[in-house]
Amino acid sequence: MTTVAERAAAPPTTTPRGLALAGTGTLVRFALRRDRIRLPVWILTGAAMVAFQSLGSQTFYDTPQALAAYRASVGSNAATIALAGPPVGLDTVAGAVAFEISAFVILIAALMAMFTVGRHTRADEEAGRTELVRSARVGRHAPLLAAVIVAALACVALALATGLWATATGLPAAGSFMLGASIGAGGLVFTGITAVVAQVTSTARATYGIVGLLFGVFFVLRAVGDINGNLLVWTSPIGWAQAVHPFSDDRWAPLLLCAAGTVALVAVAVALLDHRDLGSGMLADRPGAPHASRGLSSPIGLALRLQRGSLIGWTVSLALLGLVYGGLAESVETLLADNEEATAFFPEITSAGLVEGYLATTFSINALLAAAYGVSSVLRARTEEAAGRADPVLATATGRATWLASHVVIALLGSFLLLAASGATTAAMRVAATGDADEFGRLFDAALTYAPAVWAVAAVAVALIGLAPRAAVAGAWAVVAYVVIVAMFARALDWPDWVDDASPIGWTPSAPIDGWTLAPAVGLGAAVLTLLAVGFVGFRQRDLTTG
Repeated sequence: MTTVAERAAAPPTTTPRGLALAGTGTLVRFALRRDRIRLPVWILTGAAMVAFQSLGSQTFYDTPQALAAYRASVGSNAATIALAGPPVGLDTVAGAVAFEISAFVILIAALMAMFTVGRHTRADEEAGRTELVRSARVGRHAPLLAAVIVAALACVALALATGLWATATGLPAAGSFMLGASIGAGGLVFTGITAVVAQVTSTARATYGIVGLLFGVFFVLRAVGDINGNLLVWTSPIGWAQAVHPFSDDRWAPLLLCAAGTVALVAVAVALLDHRDLGSGMLADRPGAPHASRGLSSPIGLALRLQRGSLIGWTVSLALLGLVYGGLAESVETLLADNEEATAFFPEITSAGLVEGYLATTFSINALLAAAYGVSSVLRARTEEAAGRADPVLATATGRATWLASHVVIALLGSFLLLAASGATTAAMRVAATGDADEFGRLFDAALTYAPAVWAVAAVAVALIGLAPRAAVAGAWAVVAYVVIVAMFARALDWPDWVDDASPIGWTPSAPIDGWTLAPAVGLGAAVLTLLAVGFVGFRQRDLTTG
């Protein structure tokens, strides 16, 4: 029989580090099961964007003259460089593909990493699920590391899918996989950033908001660094990822920098985790006011308070995007003039001119983004219901229809505000470029032409909340994906007319080429009212659901 002293002196059978990591593998498998639909959608979306960009660029720049015109137009255009990245590799079609699409797919990778890590760390902790998991044989570090591993696997899968799809469209294999690696590396860094922010904040909303703000700051730092050609670009993880220069230099050093940065960030996150309590963040919650503001005395005030952060963020983002689109309009003539392939790809250009066709395309893109906001805003009602936070509100004199209407009103008015903001900034840039003050009203009205179509997409989400709440999130975002794919590729790839007709964007005139007409607006308005009525009736008659 050993004494207490002998047992104390004996080496432990399990190290503290091993205890802290216990259950990590099980949590990884559980997280992969939970995200078995989300992650493939993110990965396929990113890879498909690269594939479609490759096909389009090979159509546009299939001659040395077309590629030379493209290089002359965008190679020194500050607005284009700010939006896309460093103007390298533009002497080949493959380099043009990487230049045009890499920033957008890095954004996809960053969002995928952010939502994956945030969902399995701060969101689970906020909902109390982490506490239940930790009551089993699960170490303190296991949930965080499992989330990081899952996000990292998703980034690797996105890198491989991008390389495969780009190669399948005819791009050089080596450069294709370097492009994929740069995108995946950018996602890895934001995996680490989200892991750190999740330890600092106490809510998932705050985590997503701060990471989104950091992405914006890093994007600006990268843009300024690339425009001026200075070292400021190296202060941004986005700049690290784009410094790989696929299809031209194929540099590996930036990938190693991204990997090292990710490891360092995860180490910081683990250290922060060891110095905070479960359920809280490193930053203490700000105490609320002793009395609620007058604005919170109504359901619409509460809905606005819940959604004001996302509304402000979306509005600022689309306003900035409008500035970029408006600033690029002048370069369209140089870029696409005498390019028959571009004319075939954009049918509107033939009848309306290059600039008008370009503006019609940008307004439709802004409408798609506004529709995505509208859906996310409507689905906030479903989030409140699933989390059980709708019950206390509905226990008061507030009726179900009134409560749901508060979120729907924010979604409809907010999406309209997004269209107005992007239209105003685009129009202002065109007025500054042309000196024609009448352009402002014409282009501003053109941007608002898409409002009924945007509202129709949001109304689908309302109908799903009323009829099929558990499938509302997946169903609503599936509709958004369909509308985006149809708007971007149906005409260019000569898909059947019924595919375009099934999308509300297809019912909308191609403003500013075509003017506003009554019939499409009335048809879309009737569809919106019908879908809203279905959603409200279904919500009033069904039971509230959680989870």
